[in-house]
Amino acid sequence: MSHRTIEEKLAYLKRDMAIVSEQELRARLALGRPLRVKAGFDPTAPDLHLGHAVLLRKMKHFQDLGHQVIFVIGDFTGMIGDPTGRNATRPAMTPEEIKANAETYKAQVFKILDPARTEVRFNSEWLGEMKFDDVVRLCSHYTVARILERDDFSKRYRDGQPISVHELLYPLAQAYDSVAIQADVELGGLDQLFNLLVGREIQRDYGQPPQIVGTMPILEGLDGVQKMSKSLGNYIGITEPPDVMYCKVMSISDKLMWRYYELLTDLRLKEIAGLRKGHPMEAKKDLARRIVTDFHSAAEAEKAAEEFRRVVQEGEAPTDVDEAPVQEGEVRLDKLLVQLKMADSVSDAARKIKAGAVEVNGDQYRELKLKLEGPERKKLIQVGKKWRRVTW
Repeated sequence: MSHRTIEEKLAYLKRDMAIVSEQELRARLALGRPLRVKAGFDPTAPDLHLGHAVLLRKMKHFQDLGHQVIFVIGDFTGMIGDPTGRNATRPAMTPEEIKANAETYKAQVFKILDPARTEVRFNSEWLGEMKFDDVVRLCSHYTVARILERDDFSKRYRDGQPISVHELLYPLAQAYDSVAIQADVELGGLDQLFNLLVGREIQRDYGQPPQIVGTMPILEGLDGVQKMSKSLGNYIGITEPPDVMYCKVMSISDKLMWRYYELLTDLRLKEIAGLRKGHPMEAKKDLARRIVTDFHSAAEAEKAAEEFRRVVQEGEAPTDVDEAPVQEGEVRLDKLLVQLKMADSVSDAARKIKAGAVEVNGDQYRELKLKLEGPERKKLIQVGKKWRRVTW
């Protein structure tokens, strides 16, 4: 893509990205050298999800044009905790938790990024080496009044919610990351705009050209309302098994599906508009295949699609049902369901049996006693979406 004109490159990068400022990015692209494109991720959870992938994909777009990406793992800032969008101080993480999560990030990002055009850096490299007078000097470049202009800080201050001093340092620490690596561009979610703009000002004060800021939309989770988050349980992890990933994509609403198409695929808007004219179920299957292919393979995507058809659409048993050895003979089914973790209690199991929610070898079963006998020496038990095969 390096042969494209400046305007063509700019158009490629602008999709789903707001820029401060576009004129500066155009001028920086005209320099004819690889730009240093930075994005930071605090390792506050062990796994990345599709919400992170929106940003990682934009980093990959810069790589497609020959630029260098700096993936900053915030092992130092992670111990402060980014207060963005929070109405209370976040509990500090331990260095051990940060280190463990950071290692998983290093392994996961190359599912999207090109290793040859990626630097992985830990911001403890420079922030951990700062002396107290360095911190004071950094703080002198920004005022408390400016920091309190940030929406979440101003709201908490107005509502009488505590704001710890260390939280006020977070935007400055993130800004100094840009100074340390001499970033040309910093990318982040729309909720990071304040911090990214602080980086422009701090770079200028340290004698560097201010970075161009690019912000991406926030991806809603499976519920279609809240920001995708592991803590909310509405996420699709980029390392989840193909069949799990496929099923989760299939569970989103038709309306949300089109937003996922725009933010998580490279299809042109014209192509997406064409898909809107077809059947929503077929479009969603296509989206699920694309996403599974991106993070696993085309073969795994087809296998996941077939499993979804058999289990979800046709009601057949999954191919990888867990087996549980049991004693041959007559057993109490309600107790067996508890043993198999298919019911919370014996009374819960009895209710499920009475309601017809239990199937044995594909047939509804309403008896409390079950005979485990026969030449096949196995029975398939289903309760809702839970399956177990007992053998004796």
